[in-house]
Amino acid sequence: MPEYLKLDNTRTGRGWGPRVLLGVLGLVLVLVVLVVVQLLRGTPPIKASVVIPNAVTIPGTPPALPWPKYATAAVAIEGVGTLGGVRTDVARSLASVAKLFTALVVLKQHPLKLGQSGPTITITPADATKYQIDVRDHDSVVKVTAGEHLTELQALEGMLIPSADNLARMLANWSDTSHSAFVQAMNSEAAALGLTHTHLAGPSGLNPASVSTAADLVKLAEAVMANPVLRQIVAMAQVTLPAAGTVYNVNDMLGRDGIIGIKTGSTPAAGGNFVFAASHHVQGRNVTVVGAILGATGVQALQNALDLGATLAGAAVKAVREVSPVSPGEAVVRLHAPWGQTAVGRTGGAPPILAVPGEQVSAKVVLEPAVTDGKLRQIKAGQRLGTLELQVRGHTTSLPITASGSISAPSLSYRLERF
Repeated sequence: MPEYLKLDNTRTGRGWGPRVLLGVLGLVLVLVVLVVVQLLRGTPPIKASVVIPNAVTIPGTPPALPWPKYATAAVAIEGVGTLGGVRTDVARSLASVAKLFTALVVLKQHPLKLGQSGPTITITPADATKYQIDVRDHDSVVKVTAGEHLTELQALEGMLIPSADNLARMLANWSDTSHSAFVQAMNSEAAALGLTHTHLAGPSGLNPASVSTAADLVKLAEAVMANPVLRQIVAMAQVTLPAAGTVYNVNDMLGRDGIIGIKTGSTPAAGGNFVFAASHHVQGRNVTVVGAILGATGVQALQNALDLGATLAGAAVKAVREVSPVSPGEAVVRLHAPWGQTAVGRTGGAPPILAVPGEQVSAKVVLEPAVTDGKLRQIKAGQRLGTLELQVRGHTTSLPITASGSISAPSLSYRLERF
């Protein structure tokens, strides 16, 4: 065979070896780059989805309360909220109910705590003379004599329990710089309580221009019952005063049907008015009902207002029940990791609340920033995930949401193999 046809095996081997080595190194480099890219590449976060409905309906039939045919009325339960009313935006004369505003203003200007009597007020000859005129005019008054001394507390008791017009005027003149300044303070107090349909024209309520609505008076009742001194006074059946002796509460419903206050009012122009509070037990829980009747009619208008108030308070209590809108351990949030693991966020269960059948309890889930910021890659059992907010009639209950299981961080194999 000619020399030029022979293969040089030595040269051929030397040519392919480096090429193979370079190819292998290149492949290794590509694999290393791919591994580094996969490891540096961010993994998708754990996703959370809310599984509880945004509203829970209290089972049962909505109540039909015994609203009056002609009077205006409204009722609420402390801790539950308003149960509605009838003709609640119709303003009517307050009569002696206005004295509740007088009491609130006096106690704001001259505060008292339970057990305190306050400063002494001396009855002037002018006060005694005006009392004689009031008696002649058949006003609602208590006996006073010139030189008599009443403490602030006694004056408030005499104004609210037997509903003394003369003590209402006396307190207004004593408490502020002038009668007109005190009336202005009464209207400021009404505004501060959010009573947008209320106007006061005097401390006693005799002036028919003192008007309000049943809805406003429910808020007034709540303010009165929130004041420990007034709450004590309006629950008293009688009080003994220096000159008048023992006088009795015009509210003769006290102690009946759970009634614990608050104030009556009646004039020919106003009809019968009753702002009331009643205490009842609902499934072992003590609840307070507050409400208002304005403009009751009939021969015995005031008694009709008292009866209507007691009936309405009793029906309101029967309308509510204690329920737990969320069961202990109920699933609120579901967690899903793209690498195949799941967990559930649960609550410990809501404490029982007072609610009305047929109404809705809104449910809102507020997740922790760590769950929503896109950085969550691991969950530990018991970890706080957020808050469940339950709201009914303006009252909110907040419950923690915690993870019932764990989700481990993504494995190395998942990080390398995912695309």
